[in-house]
Amino acid sequence: MAKPIELGLVLEGEDAERFFEYDENPEVSDELIAMFIEGKEIYEQNKRKLSSINSRL
Repeated sequence: MAKPIELGLVLEGEDAERFFEYDENPEVSDELIAMFIEGKEIYEQNKRKLSSINSRL
């Protein structure tokens, strides 16, 4: 059975507040959306190559 990985990350003070605030109200910037669109385009352009590689694994 797989054992969960403990990250050992501890956030305190302002960092912890920002983390929980973002976790409750995540914001997506225009830059991030542009990155998703670009990633999707790259995936679509290379879908056959990825499928070929996956079939050999």
